[in-house]
This record gives sequence, structure tokens and C-alpha cells, in this order.
Amino acid sequence: MEPRLSTPPAGPAETGQRHPRAFEPITLVITILMSVLGALIGVVLITSLGVSPNTSVIGALVAMLVGRIPLGILVRMRSPHRQNLVQSAISGATFAAANSLLTPIAVPFALGRTDLVWPMLGGAAIGLAVDSWVLYRVFDSKLLAATNAWPAGIASAETIKAGDTGGRKAAVLGVSAVAGLLGALAKLPTAAAGVGFLGNVWALAMFGIGLLIAQYAPGIFDINLSQEFIPHGLMVGAGLVALVQAVLLMRNRKSRKDRTAEAAAPAPAVAPAPQVRTKDAAQLRRGLIQGMVLFIGGAVFVAITGGIASGMSLPALIGWVLLAATAALVHQLIVGLAAMHSGWFPAFAVTLIVLIVGLVLHIDTVPLALLVGYTASTGPAFADIGYDFKAGWLLRKDATPWLPYEMDGRRQQYLAQLVGFAVALVVVAIAWKGFFEEGRVPPVSEVYVATILAGLDPGVMGTLLLWAIPGALIQAIGGSSRQMGVLLATGLLVATPAAGWLVLGALVVRTGYTVWRRRGITDPAARRASDEQSEADLSLVGAGLIAGSSVHDVSQLTKTL
Repeated sequence: MEPRLSTPPAGPAETGQRHPRAFEPITLVITILMSVLGALIGVVLITSLGVSPNTSVIGALVAMLVGRIPLGILVRMRSPHRQNLVQSAISGATFAAANSLLTPIAVPFALGRTDLVWPMLGGAAIGLAVDSWVLYRVFDSKLLAATNAWPAGIASAETIKAGDTGGRKAAVLGVSAVAGLLGALAKLPTAAAGVGFLGNVWALAMFGIGLLIAQYAPGIFDINLSQEFIPHGLMVGAGLVALVQAVLLMRNRKSRKDRTAEAAAPAPAVAPAPQVRTKDAAQLRRGLIQGMVLFIGGAVFVAITGGIASGMSLPALIGWVLLAATAALVHQLIVGLAAMHSGWFPAFAVTLIVLIVGLVLHIDTVPLALLVGYTASTGPAFADIGYDFKAGWLLRKDATPWLPYEMDGRRQQYLAQLVGFAVALVVVAIAWKGFFEEGRVPPVSEVYVATILAGLDPGVMGTLLLWAIPGALIQAIGGSSRQMGVLLATGLLVATPAAGWLVLGALVVRTGYTVWRRRGITDPAARRASDEQSEADLSLVGAGLIAGSSVHDVSQLTKTL
């Protein structure tokens, strides 16, 4: 079932009011300082523990504390929308530094080609820039709707709203956050339970099933799914169908039902709330096409500066450039769709699929390493911006008139993210040499290089093609709104112990609570209202669990000091 578009009550945003600006002096200073912190957290944790935490909740909390300081201009930070700008920047800086910049440049370094680090950093910076641009252009289209889960975004928004309003919501969120933190300290993936209270039930059910299969298949069937590349095959099939579904969503055609509804509905004088998507099929099409063109430009840059262009024939060079651009675009879409529904993104696994394709095509070692690095630069930042735009969308839903304020706010968030990306680029450019020379290289980059040097078992391609069939069928049956095939493969690839039980358990609680609340209600409208209230209650619990888990993830920094 596609998420419903809601109509929230009119709220504090005044008619004609401008959204706070990303480049206001106080906001910009705090944004830069928090971005430096976020980038350092990302670099330290990705090189020591192999993880990159979502720091957006930390950014929101710091911005709230600054706003409570009774000192002139600092009081401006009490605005939830300024806090949203700060949390957007710090989370963007964290993922950009760790996933989009440091991980790609570690690939040529681990290969022993330190001369390619700077060209790869330039290519990764282009990939990051295009990644963010495409999401900004297509967010809240039918493919990447604001009404979908984006779990970390809900956690950030609910944290900011609870800090602003207090009361029952703050209490529920606080208790849930403490539960999430304590569970994480006990080595339980409490963020998985939080995700289970949010988003599409079908998508999350497939995600939970995938997690359980990955956890128990080795013991029951004596088979290592990842070593056999079964999840990767499922993702290949599901990803290809998801790409076809995305192409179909770019069409301007409307169903007969949609046309009839539009003809019967009266034209509203002013849209007071998000009644329609802010991006239509034509804008989605333009955004993805522009992204492809820009990714081609980035691939050409990497080929020239990396020195591989001179060693290839023209057909081979054209093929490499097109493969790199296509891989970058597909990678960001699959990672974004998985993150939108589940809160997890299988960036490592999808990049590994690209690597396997490169091995099947017999691409030489250095061009393949650059291909992998360029692909790895996309995806995580794409997903993170989706989280942050979701948070902003929730915070701005009560604006009147809504649409101008929403689009202005989204633009300011994008500018704040660019500040975070710029800070991350500077931090990585300064820090990479010292970290790498100490042997602190992101583990995933070492896995990529080891796979490149080991080569490919001849039977792997057959396995991928075989398991791509059920992956494609499941994705096709579920449709673009559920992403069942992509989410099943994501669960198999993430393979976090106990996470499957927490996701499915949360779904059971969610269903049971909804049924309990509607007991004795027979009127359809009243039942819908009851279901919406149930979703609102449990969304707050889920947001708190994710927020508490995020705080724990960031606290892992102490292990490296």
C-alpha cells in the first residue's frame, strides 16, 4: 500500500514568511563547526570500526542546546528550521567524509597506487556532488516520495519537535530513546525495531525475512549465502527490475482513475498542506537524465586524471565511461530505495556487484579499481539527504502557504548540505595520508582490493544470473511502491544478527496496536482516523529507538581514542 498523503493542521509558519537561510552568520558558523565534528567522526569510525553513524540527531541536539543559551543572536537557534539546517549539514559531512570520499580513495591506496589517490579524490568529489544534486532534483517524486518512511529523517524531526514543544511527545520520545540506547549497549540492533514501526509493512516484512534467512541459513543449511553470492544475485535481478520501474515512473501518463479523480475534484485556491507531490514525472525524468550526463562527465575526469584513458582503445574507453556512469546512477538509486524503506543501505554489497561485473568483463586491475572507487562515491550521501529532506518536510508540513515554504526550506537544506560536503572534502584531503600511513584504511576498501586481486570464480556469474530470476520476480510482484525484491536482498546482505526478529516483532506490535485501537469502531472514517493515530503513536516510538541507537553509534568514537 502506498503511504497516504496527510493534511496536517495549520501551524506557526506565518503567511509569506521566508525560511531561515543557510548562510545566516550564526547558522553558518554553527554549521561549519558541526560539519568539522561530523567529518572527523566519520573518518575516525570508518577507519577504525568500519562504520559510519548517522550524526543528524547529535547535530539537532547541539543546535537545541545552543538555542537555549540566553545570549542575543544565539536565541535564533531555537527555531526548529535552523536546527534542521544544522543537523542536515553534520550528517551530510559524516557520510560524505566516510563513505563518499575516504572509502573510494582508499581503494587505489590499498592497491599500492598512491599516485591515484588525488585523481580518485577529485572523481569522488564529483560523484558526491552529482549524487546530492540528483536527490535534490527528484526528492518527493513518485519514485522517492516524501511520504515514504526515510526512518532516520523521522527520528531527527521528532527529536527537534519534541525539544521544541516538550510535553507528552517529548516524554515518549525520551523513554524510547533511552530504550534504544540501552538496547544498543546490550548489543541489540534497536534501530531495526524502530524501523519496524515506520514505513511500508510489505517492504519491511521482506527486509526482516531477509535478515532472518541470513542469520540462520548457515547453521540450518550449512551454506554461507554471501560467499555463494546468492544475495548479490537477488539484488542484481531486483535492481534491474527496480530500474525498469523507475523508468516507467518517468512517464507522464496517468491512469484512467487518476484522470477521473482530477476532473471531478474542484481546484483549490491555495494548497495549505502537502496534497500533491512536489516533483512530477517530467521533473523526475529530467533529474535522472541530468544525473547520467553529469556522471559521464565525472567518469571522463577519472579516466583522464587517472591515466587510464591513454592506455585504452577508443571503444574500450567509451565502454568504461558508460559503465562507470551507469553503475554510479544505478548504485545511488538502489541504495536510496533501500534506505527509504528500511533505514539501511547496502552500499558495500552493490559496489561489490559492480566489481564482479567488471571482473566478468575482464577489466584490467587499475581501471577496475577506479571504477569501484567512483561507484562507491555515490549512494550513501544520496540516502542521507533523503533522510534530511524527510525531516525538513515533516517540520514544514504546517506552513501556510505550504508549497513555497517547503521548496524554499528544501533549497536551504541543500545549501547547508553543500557546506557539510565542502568541509568533509577539506578534512579528508588533510587527514587521509596520516590515517592511511598508520594502517587505518576502511575495511571495505581492503575487501574490494582483495577481491580484485583474487579474481573471479568461473561459476559466480552463473550463480548471479540464476538467483537474479527470483529477485526480479519478487520485485516485479511487489511493484515500485513496496520494493520487496530490493528489501529482501538488502536484508540478506546486511545480515545483522537479531535484527530480523526485532523488525518482524515491531511489525507484529504495530499491527496488534492498530487492531486494538480500532476495536468497536465501525464507521470507515473513524477507523481511518484511528489507524492514523496509531501510526503517529508508533512512529514516535520508532523515532526514539532510532535516535537512541544513533547516539550509541556516535559514542563508539570513545573506543578509538
